[in-house]
Amino acid sequence: MSNSIKVKEVYPAEDLHLIVIFENGKVKSYDVTQLFEQFPDYKALRNPDVFNLVHVDCGGCAVAWNGELDISECELWENGVTLQKAQ
Repeated sequence: MSNSIKVKEVYPAEDLHLIVIFENGKVKSYDVTQLFEQFPDYKALRNPDVFNLVHVDCGGCAVAWNGELDISECELWENGVTLQKAQ
């Protein structure tokens, strides 16, 4: 996996979206609700107190909330919607 898609920063946004900034400067929005049907454990993220705990994990290889809920940089990159390229 290329270093250029590592996650640099992540921020919780409205409607269970994440704003993800990658090391290559791309900014993407990722809708976590797309995981709910296939992975019911992610429904715990409907709780704002849990959702807002999101952080970059594993040196940029994922974002995580706890030891059980995380999303890989590959998933975020491939299924996120490009917003802009950071300056």
